[in-house]
Amino acid sequence: MEVWDAYDAQFNRVEGVTLIRGVAIPAGLFHLVCDIIVKHTDGTYLLMRRDGRKRFGGMWEATAGGSALQGERPAECAARELLEETGIAAEQLTEVGRVVSETNRSIYVEFLCVTSCEKESVRLQEGETTEYQWVSRDTLLRMTQQELVTKRMQQFLQELQG
Repeated sequence: MEVWDAYDAQFNRVEGVTLIRGVAIPAGLFHLVCDIIVKHTDGTYLLMRRDGRKRFGGMWEATAGGSALQGERPAECAARELLEETGIAAEQLTEVGRVVSETNRSIYVEFLCVTSCEKESVRLQEGETTEYQWVSRDTLLRMTQQELVTKRMQQFLQELQG
């Protein structure tokens, strides 16, 4: 059972309220999700192909990420999820934005991880992703909705100005 903290729409933790994965989140409450864009020091970005058994299976995604566990702060969640899903230890992790989704009852905290890791050292998490590639910023920005799971990451890249 995965347990989460509850937040209000202004990103304040709601004391005394615990959320559980798979149980409906009450109106006015949200859970914290962290997404991490990985940029290599050579300027390329990490893309991972989603496992075919998952929602949007076979599509590429520009982030690692997932839900924050109870008591976990955003940067801690981001570092944990990045390591679990890619094997990359965050060298430099910078928050680049927050998005509140009423539909998903989630607050997404977006991070940029700049790394100098060996590109071939990426270790994919079984059941999550099946392959990876490093692509230029231009290639990532040109990807279509049929190729890339979320266009939100492209928006963040445009806002980062390189």
